Amino acid sequence: MGRFFSFLMLQLVKMTSSLFYRYEENWLNIKKEQVNWSEIRLIVFLNHTSLFEPIFLRVAPSNFLWMISRKLVVPGADITLQRPILGRFFKFLIPGAIPITRKKDESWQKFLAHIKPSSLVAILPEGRMKRSSGFDKDGLPMSVRGGIADILKLIDDGKALFVYSGGLHHIQTPGQKLPKLFQRVKVNLEVLNISSYKAGLKEKSFKAFKANIISDLNFRLKNSVPKD
Repeated sequence: MGRFFSFLMLQLVKMTSSLFYRYEENWLNIKKEQVNWSEIRLIVFLNHTSLFEPIFLRVAPSNFLWMISRKLVVPGADITLQRPILGRFFKFLIPGAIPITRKKDESWQKFLAHIKPSSLVAILPEGRMKRSSGFDKDGLPMSVRGGIADILKLIDDGKALFVYSGGLHHIQTPGQKLPKLFQRVKVNLEVLNISSYKAGLKEKSFKAFKANIISDLNFRLKNSVPKD
């Protein structure tokens, strides 16, 4: 019942987003009608700027939303998931959201333990949200962290969907409670074969493999997000 309720909420977010926002959706290496959504095992979301990013669900077909409601596993900041209203909303929307801390503790390993052969995994590799200053909340430059390498170590088949956000500060900045409506939402998307992607970055040591992934995603963060 919880998964079905999640699917209904995902559909509601998609419908509401379609009504109130204009989308510029650009597929970089494939036509949308050629995407086999059932093959996607990993969603990589780059340029994390707002808690209102579920509006990007607008680009997904209903069968993929059903898959999200049933199979999605995603790490979520514990401080967000513990909020009385927003946290409850995210838990209803994505039952597979697993709370993690920003510390080097067991919470990350607990998240990884939830990844099963049938799971669909999503990750925001920067690990924190970009403020309107262009930096994180501590004033540090935004860059990719290495957790995605731990995830890719567990997934060998299927496709990865890269979602490059054009940013949502013009709609909602961190700390702002209500979003602005009738704005333009820009997003680039790309589908890659996971085994081929991993093979292109493979190294003798996991440390070197992780460094290659971080370097690649930082390059994508700089060059693949929509430009103004």
